Amino acid sequence: MNPIVTVQDAVTAFADFMEPTDAELNAIEQEMPVILADVDLLDAHIVTLDRTPTEVDERRIRRARRCALAARVALVNRTAGASLPGGAA
Repeated sequence: MNPIVTVQDAVTAFADFMEPTDAELNAIEQEMPVILADVDLLDAHIVTLDRTPTEVDERRIRRARRCALAARVALVNRTAGASLPGGAA
């Protein structure tokens, strides 16, 4: 048996305090190049789902994979450099 949800519960479930914090939004913004590169890689794979990949498709997938890897490396380098005290590497 499921309990009945009151109107107040439904209204407060999406209150302003449920919004992402500035720190969370900044983290998402920092990761956005990785997210976009992953979307491009998925797009390249999706194109080849219903057919045999052509040479152009394979190039597109390789390029998207390299871009995704480069975006991840750049993110790791940015976050690693920001977390070291004194700027030492």
